[in-house]
Amino acid sequence: MVTVAEQESIKVIVFKLMDKEYAIPVSHVQGIEKMMHITRVPRTEKFVKGVINLRGVVTPIINLRERFGLPPAENTESVRIIIVQLDDVEVGFVVDSANDVIDIPVKSIEPQPEVVGVKEEAFISGVSKIGNRLLILLHLDKVLNLSE
Repeated sequence: MVTVAEQESIKVIVFKLMDKEYAIPVSHVQGIEKMMHITRVPRTEKFVKGVINLRGVVTPIINLRERFGLPPAENTESVRIIIVQLDDVEVGFVVDSANDVIDIPVKSIEPQPEVVGVKEEAFISGVSKIGNRLLILLHLDKVLNLSE
């Protein structure tokens, strides 16, 4: 008999940074926006690019490449801002592209492999292999922990 847990899946937004695919649960995503003007805020962390006015709401913007210690990229047509909400915090993540929405079977999620020298390792909650794709699931509360 198959248990409910084995059938369950989570719906995620898949996005790219460099050549890797990352995933965030759709339940935390408020929207995906094209790149827009970001107003710089003085005395913030380098990866905090500033704020945007999104439909009357001032939203802080984090460049995930810089947050993860990856090299910067040029702004292209495919660059997106993923608006994420965790608890009462709403923030935008600048990503190279937002690819698609898929369902990941919960049983396919494995703990993150221990890789020496990967800067974004602390932000990873697990990995999932779907076909020939390897999706890296983000630990949102750690990505948003600005006290580090």
